[in-house]
Amino acid sequence: MPTMSTRRIAYELGGDACEGVLVADAGRTGAPGGAGAPGERPLVLVFPGLEGRGDAQVAFAETLAGWGYPAFAVDLFGTEATEAGPERRGERMAAFMADRVALRQRLIDVVAMATAGPGLPGVDRGRVAAVGFCFGGLCVLDLARAGAELRAVAAFHGVLTPPGDMPERRPGPAGPRVLVLHGWDDPFAPPADVTALGRELTERGLDWQIHAHGHTLHAFTAPTANDPEGGVAYHEVSARRATASLRSFLAEALA
Repeated sequence: MPTMSTRRIAYELGGDACEGVLVADAGRTGAPGGAGAPGERPLVLVFPGLEGRGDAQVAFAETLAGWGYPAFAVDLFGTEATEAGPERRGERMAAFMADRVALRQRLIDVVAMATAGPGLPGVDRGRVAAVGFCFGGLCVLDLARAGAELRAVAAFHGVLTPPGDMPERRPGPAGPRVLVLHGWDDPFAPPADVTALGRELTERGLDWQIHAHGHTLHAFTAPTANDPEGGVAYHEVSARRATASLRSFLAEALA
């Protein structure tokens, strides 16, 4: 059985005090499969949706750690907003959506915090991926659009529309690989957005995959999601299949 270590890490984003959670399997060293420097393993950043850095995000980080990747549950909203509740987090998220330039800089700052200077302990700074859920899915796609120094990004039931301020279409051949895990019936990302994203990622020259799951709504990985009329519902089969796809994707991208 994995022996999980959990460490809270304080940092600052745009003047906001934040606290993320780094989860790792204390019994593992080196890369999955036995390669890599002792004590250094590929890192996965986990970006939240409206729920902020909470129990569900940390639990997913534990899943990733069980696969052999230290995972950092990112606090994007700031400690004050995270602890204030969903209304305050919703205000922050709306502000980020209204200013994607400021959001992009905040996301780049998260990557820099994890990889520059002292960075996060026990990780290989040259092999970093980012995974996001809902709003967090939009965040990791914006990191790919910005050509962030990541090996890969994966979005679960993310918002797919690009910001309107990015004329540069090609971040270059070193841009991250992209995996989009999508519910075909998600009203927040209709089929037109899916095909538009495919065209956009092609024009940017990125290595991309989109996995669309039939009969599946928004937030399909969240067991508490239960509002089909509102377009939000858990789907156990799609969640299991999407998680398996992510595991295979990370194994290839972070090798």
